[in-house]
Amino acid sequence: MTDTDLAKSLLSAAAVRERAHELLAVAEGGGLTDWRVDLDRLPATADIVAGVIREQYPTLEVPFHARWRHFTVGGHDLWAELAEAADWPDRDAKARAAFDLAITSVLLDAGAGPSWRFLDAATCTETSRSEGLGVASLRLFQSGALAAGADRLRADGLETLTAAALAAAFQVSEANPLVGLDGRAALLRRLGAAVGRPGDLYDVIAARAVDGALPAPVILEVLLEKLGPIWEHRLTLGGLPLGDTWRHPAIKRDDATDGLVPIHKLSQWLAYSLIEPLQDAGITVHSLDGLTGLAEYRNGGLFIDDGVLALKDPLDLTRVHAVGDPLVVGWRAMTVALLDRIAPLVRERLGVAEADFPLARVLEGGTWAAGRVLARQRREGGGPPLTITSDGTVF
Repeated sequence: MTDTDLAKSLLSAAAVRERAHELLAVAEGGGLTDWRVDLDRLPATADIVAGVIREQYPTLEVPFHARWRHFTVGGHDLWAELAEAADWPDRDAKARAAFDLAITSVLLDAGAGPSWRFLDAATCTETSRSEGLGVASLRLFQSGALAAGADRLRADGLETLTAAALAAAFQVSEANPLVGLDGRAALLRRLGAAVGRPGDLYDVIAARAVDGALPAPVILEVLLEKLGPIWEHRLTLGGLPLGDTWRHPAIKRDDATDGLVPIHKLSQWLAYSLIEPLQDAGITVHSLDGLTGLAEYRNGGLFIDDGVLALKDPLDLTRVHAVGDPLVVGWRAMTVALLDRIAPLVRERLGVAEADFPLARVLEGGTWAAGRVLARQRREGGGPPLTITSDGTVF
């Protein structure tokens, strides 16, 4: 295989899953220098997750893990209200607008930091973290600040977005700092340069459907292909950008992918978030569990906080780590594998079938929510267990 072919082999959910489980197997054998894993703790963690799901969703009608959940605040479904007031000519036009919003919002959704808040005057609510970023990004889109012309509900003017404009929209100040502000604005500018209008990706992905049906992993493959150029200062192979792919010495290959660990967290979060607009446009999206769980600090924190993962040097909990450090790469990859391991245990406790309760529901109900609960119990402010430097495009 050429290096370009090898690079393409890393741009899929299947590659994420394969190497994540490989790293977990190394950890099970005691082969990681920084982490130990205790799978005997996993059933107890599944108990916690199932309990959180039953508390939040007594009927077990759990929606998919997607950005759309964060657009509901103060009893208002902000996207539904916006869509009802809009004058789109058909469902394809609505889907393109939904893609514009979802793609820009997800790419702005890296960790906000512990201090940032967003006050939404229309709903008289104050939110923070991912929910706050969701509301702020929807208001940014609704304002027309992402549009190039008079049609405000478009994101075809991203190349001119400045950090100052983003700071104003997100109410950033010295007293209300947002982590990675410049990186977020630069990422959206690169998005505009790469694809023009993000909403046009709806047509690209819809064209991949066969008889009106589309496997969910195809959504991710299109995103990784089209959005590859937006990731700055990342690894490349055969001339192709590898996005959220990092190095770890425990991954062994006899080719140019030796040591490479694909994770693609934001791209997968985005793939999950594009399922509903595609469904609303009449496309059947199937094989949802072809996507993987998300390697972010709520899911990953769940496994640290409940003892499934433990650092061999406890002082690492007090140190600051770079996102490309093997310690962080290993944590994120093992999080993906552990989500696969815990999902059937959670379904067993809930008495539901995999077909009715895919990973997208386990995440939402779910591991992400339980991770937040444990974080609040263990740390003031509910922050993550590890301190990781970020440019606003990973965490």
